[in-house]
Amino acid sequence: MRKEVEELQKMGPPPPTAEAIAFKLVGLVEKYERLLSSIEKPVTDEEARALTGILGEDDFFGLCWTLIHLIETAPSWPIDDCLENAGNEWIERLKERAARWRDAGYPARSFYKERGLPDPRTN
Repeated sequence: MRKEVEELQKMGPPPPTAEAIAFKLVGLVEKYERLLSSIEKPVTDEEARALTGILGEDDFFGLCWTLIHLIETAPSWPIDDCLENAGNEWIERLKERAARWRDAGYPARSFYKERGLPDPRTN
């Protein structure tokens, strides 16, 4: 697992945006942003599992969308065990997005990679 993902995992979920504003946690926000933007796509399945564990309560200045887009690049996405935290709105979003993907008849990303086919989600 990349050091950036390990660092994010150690940091855990970000605080709510209102708390970050109230306590002027600019440095913390910048650290999350720097680490997330330094992760090159795709992430591994292991990294996707780690990253789903840091989804917070709200969008945290839009960074949770960056996190979701990283998670969805994992080769075996959607990964069912990543979608078990029913109390988290971001996990629920991932579930809904995965369900739409499956309902459209698309298999996991690994299907395309194993067959040397282009992944339709990247085109």
